Amino acid sequence: MKIGVPKEATAGDRRVALVPDAAAMLIKNGMEVLIESGAGTGAEYLDESYREKGAKILAGRDEVFAQADVILQINLLGMTPDTQKAELSRLRKDQTAIGFLDPLGNPQLCEDLAARGVTSFAFDLLPRITRAQSMDSLSSMAMVAGYKAVLIAAEALPRFFPMFMTAAGTISPAKVFVIGAGVAGLQAIATAKRLGAVVYAYDIRPAVKQEVESLGGKFVELPLETASTADSGGYARAMDEAFYTKQRELMHSVISKSDVVITTASVPGKKAPVLVTKSMVEAMAPGSVVVDLAAEQGGNCELTKPGERVVHKAVTVIGPINVPSTVPYHASQMYARNVVTFLMNCCKSGKMELNLDDEIVRETLITRNGDVVHPRVRERLGKPPLPIVERKEN
Repeated sequence: MKIGVPKEATAGDRRVALVPDAAAMLIKNGMEVLIESGAGTGAEYLDESYREKGAKILAGRDEVFAQADVILQINLLGMTPDTQKAELSRLRKDQTAIGFLDPLGNPQLCEDLAARGVTSFAFDLLPRITRAQSMDSLSSMAMVAGYKAVLIAAEALPRFFPMFMTAAGTISPAKVFVIGAGVAGLQAIATAKRLGAVVYAYDIRPAVKQEVESLGGKFVELPLETASTADSGGYARAMDEAFYTKQRELMHSVISKSDVVITTASVPGKKAPVLVTKSMVEAMAPGSVVVDLAAEQGGNCELTKPGERVVHKAVTVIGPINVPSTVPYHASQMYARNVVTFLMNCCKSGKMELNLDDEIVRETLITRNGDVVHPRVRERLGKPPLPIVERKEN
């Protein structure tokens, strides 16, 4: 089986889906690895490093797509309509593609893949079960984003994060408020704490309080009904507008006293909820900073503009996009380990074997045999459910 790794299609993305050590693991298991020349350069993985591990370097992108049985990318098809159209034209019938696809947010793209006869897997829908933790690239990228969000805030804040005892007097530590205590939020809490800030955090799932406190954060408890705020997979549910309105009212005073607010709240396949309003930003002290990690999903802050820095009433609102790409070396390393583990789970006797009794395979499989096969994606497309016998076919 030939594994192809092209350069990431999204302009400016410096990551690569497979690093040299990960390529060596696949080769050891009987696979052939084909790397587009320069695919790893942005993450500091040079062509020669891949050659040393036994991978083959191909000069052109078209060669990789033409020869590979399986295409590995981080963002399948890229993140813009132009790149998606170009990448689709390179894929062929019965080829397998693996990566992030945003299948719930962009189900039409899944239908386009099905029309090409491509078998596709989306890491976006990997089940959050113990056995899948070593494959959870969504959490890996979220961890990178949470870490980097704090550094972005520290660079923009005109104050120190830690407390200092100086001859000029005592300098108080910055107050950082993290909204959302998933993987990104927890990493942001840990990083801000390491830098010496006083850290507060809030999440609609009360079960995360212990995790927040274990990292040195102070959990902010709001008098809200939270019994149905998480789904069976551990992801936050979208709540109704009345819930968010009450939540915003209660958070107003916390935000007004914060030097930095980092927002991480997103719901798969839906626009990010607005948690920080214009009036909340206006209540913050001059020089304060908001870093909105949900910018790509529309933003948790009312003033967020994806990819831009907005200064409103002397408060800086930053909406970074593709944050993991700004730490490409380790982001690529983590993703590569996730994808290799996933491949090893799916590959038996040197080829892909789709055991649909395996929850990991079943929940990440999006298209197969010319059709969209994932139930939730079919629902988004208005398609009827597939017969049970077909969904369980091996």
